[in-house]
Amino acid sequence: MLNEPTTTKMLAMKLNGMVEALEEQRKTADMASWSFEDRLALLVERQWLWKENRAMSTRLKYAKLRQPACLEDIDYRHPRGLQRSVIDHLAGSDWIQYAQNCIITGPTGVGKSYLACALAQNACRDGHRTLYFYAPKLFRELLASQAAGTLSALFKKLAKTHLLVVDDWGMEKGILRPVPRLPGDPGRPARRGVHLDHQSVPAGPLA
Repeated sequence: MLNEPTTTKMLAMKLNGMVEALEEQRKTADMASWSFEDRLALLVERQWLWKENRAMSTRLKYAKLRQPACLEDIDYRHPRGLQRSVIDHLAGSDWIQYAQNCIITGPTGVGKSYLACALAQNACRDGHRTLYFYAPKLFRELLASQAAGTLSALFKKLAKTHLLVVDDWGMEKGILRPVPRLPGDPGRPARRGVHLDHQSVPAGPLA
């Protein structure tokens, strides 16, 4: 039977998922008929899920997405030229791993920001560190950091990001003046992907 000292030690080791699962097993009448290996497997599975969910929550909090969104909720019936095959390809997140970029263009109101946030949320689920920025705010932060002498700290934060989402690119012409350039990191292969949500209307379909 699980006792208080054991629970305390397990929580100290951050085995919260196993503690919850073991408590549930203790309250289940027929669990005594299960083998030790089966019960252990359930405990390990619960701990794994608890750890993954916690990591996912941390990545979403860090990303600071503009709105909650997910690829599964995209409505392809909307007449905006969105191709399911393209979204299915982007959902694999391979383009992030290979340091490729994604530019989303289209007129106002077709859901560019939602699609960008949905792809970012999917990247978080796949374990990628993601960060969302409203474009004018990003430019202002770069200029302010340069003036304050804290540009290197901001660069380090951006360099740790696997996917950088830049929303409403080109909306405020007045802010589009020279800004500090993000330096490369010669010590490791590039892993960064970028969403650019642009307001201009291209000659082709959205995304």
